[in-house]
Amino acid sequence: MKVTFSWRPVKFLLTISAALALCAQILLGGYFFPSKEKTHFPKPSPLPPDQYRVIAPATYKYLLNQPAACRDRTPFLVFVVPVGPGDRASRNAIRTTWGAAGLVPGVDTLTVFYTGMPEEGGRGSASRHRELAEESRRHGDIIQMDFLDTYRNLTVKTVLMMNWLSTHCPDASYAMKVDADVFVNVYHLVKMLRGGGPGRRDFITGSVIADGRPRRDRSGKWYLSEAAYADDRFPPYVSGAGYVFSGDLAAKIASASRYVRPIPLEDVYVGLCLRVLGVRPASSRSFWSFRNLFEVRRLEYDRCTFAKRVIVNGFEPSQLQSIWGDFSRGHLSC
Repeated sequence: MKVTFSWRPVKFLLTISAALALCAQILLGGYFFPSKEKTHFPKPSPLPPDQYRVIAPATYKYLLNQPAACRDRTPFLVFVVPVGPGDRASRNAIRTTWGAAGLVPGVDTLTVFYTGMPEEGGRGSASRHRELAEESRRHGDIIQMDFLDTYRNLTVKTVLMMNWLSTHCPDASYAMKVDADVFVNVYHLVKMLRGGGPGRRDFITGSVIADGRPRRDRSGKWYLSEAAYADDRFPPYVSGAGYVFSGDLAAKIASASRYVRPIPLEDVYVGLCLRVLGVRPASSRSFWSFRNLFEVRRLEYDRCTFAKRVIVNGFEPSQLQSIWGDFSRGHLSC
């Protein structure tokens, strides 16, 4: 008797499994909306050497580094926090709140702080560097390179952070670039990322800005001249306050920077690199309220409101520390 095998029951079970996975993701309190369209943009020519040198990792050298951070581990999530060299208060607040290790049982997270050189020089610079080096020795989480740590150099800082991730933590499942004044709901974020399954690639999410335009007012903080950027609109990008991406994207963004002229708006610059790669950011929304999970506004602390967000923006170090105890103890009751 000849036995034939039908794929129909298997396909049905796979469809049911996918549906159940989506339902589980929704019940976790939010999910990602991947873009159905791909960015079609002709790959530009490589930058002239003098332009690329501004952001090229080879231009700068490490003053402090953590090359063994991922040598004997494969983190699920790496937090990379750009911070000023003198901002010890923010680093200490993050180390004792959402950046602490072991917050989610069975999930390996790593927090590192990325910084440059203080803008001011003088006699005190040597002592400040010694203090930072001692802090790095004690905590093992500070990376410093010899670029000037200024607002205008945030794009340089971001490309160097991507290069560090791709060089020293290439097998991390996810990474998050997050500013030092941001509250991160690690518990909710990890649930959502784990719900997406392993092996996700070309993925980036945050507060997506799809209608951004360059500001031409010379007196404004975000001024961008037509000579620096000629188009009248930006490609979709994620707010620099905090965004999450699959581990493979760090190397790809660093590589794409060879083709994208530097501009001082680091989050827009990442969006320009994503356009070169043909990657569009995914929106992150609460299923029940359709609210953005990456809250870039400043909100007054409310435990259950914060429990339904991934980030909330705009906290002093003391504020972050004062709310974290209540949140970490009680977020599961919401």
